[in-house]
Amino acid sequence: MRDPYTVLGVPKSASEKEIKSAYRKLAKTLHPDQNPNDKTAHEKFAEVTAAYDFLSDKTKRGQYDRGEIDADGNPKFAGFGGFDPSGMRGGRAGASAGGFNAEDILKEFMSGFGGARRSAGGSHFSSGMGAGGAGWDPFTGSMGGGAPAGEDVVVNLAVSLEDAHKGGSVPVTLPSGKTVSVKLPSPIEEGQQVRLRGQGRPSPLGGQPGDALITIKFAKHKQFRRDGNDLRVDVPITLYEAVLGAKVRVPTIDGAVELNLPPGPDTGKALRLKGKGLFGKGDLYVNLRVVLPEGGDPDLESLMRFWRDQKPYKVRD
Repeated sequence: MRDPYTVLGVPKSASEKEIKSAYRKLAKTLHPDQNPNDKTAHEKFAEVTAAYDFLSDKTKRGQYDRGEIDADGNPKFAGFGGFDPSGMRGGRAGASAGGFNAEDILKEFMSGFGGARRSAGGSHFSSGMGAGGAGWDPFTGSMGGGAPAGEDVVVNLAVSLEDAHKGGSVPVTLPSGKTVSVKLPSPIEEGQQVRLRGQGRPSPLGGQPGDALITIKFAKHKQFRRDGNDLRVDVPITLYEAVLGAKVRVPTIDGAVELNLPPGPDTGKALRLKGKGLFGKGDLYVNLRVVLPEGGDPDLESLMRFWRDQKPYKVRD
């Protein structure tokens, strides 16, 4: 990954709030829902999300700022005697034309270290490789298990508002076809990523597998419309309920409640139910919609003609 500060467009001195604000702006612009057929936008969205995930971890951010780890979380190591890993990469590319692939080069390189270890006895080569043969990684330039890790995969997961609200675990199917359980943090934001360690692509050279980055998307709800942590819902009422008032049953994310409707409510304004939105932080806004009898009604029509002719009133300028 590139420098996470550069990816989010913030300085290293940025506060947590500034980092979060920068991420939200980028995520809103690059979100797959806004760019359904733009592969570049999808890749950038994954990159800014990974950068935010990295900088949100106070431990990782501190280690990165002190130069202890790189942007992928790998420990930094200078190498042996000024060895240039980029030269190794160049040699690997050249050697492939002569019949050598990356795995051949890795085996050749590691066997050379093995010989040095056997001949040097207790030299620094031996201690560097360790008893299990794990040492400097010629492909990553760091101390590790020798072979590079597999690639990470990004998976979009549509989560219902109910599941997001209550938290818990939901199933997700990975590109490999494997279905695993994802623990949802609470509260969770759309575009937020959950990392599943070791559930990415396998390493072609026997290293650790990559991770699965599960990007959360809120599924469209049949009743509620989401506005941040607030929810909005349309509730149909009869004409006589609008005129006389009534107790109306209203759906909420936690279950239905009864709403005392006063006579003659202003249907142009939403009624607010405090604390009935998402995560106990948002509110529920109820939009009342007067519904007339289906197919019409002769008595109602007669009454309305009487009102029109005998008791007119103005509702528009």
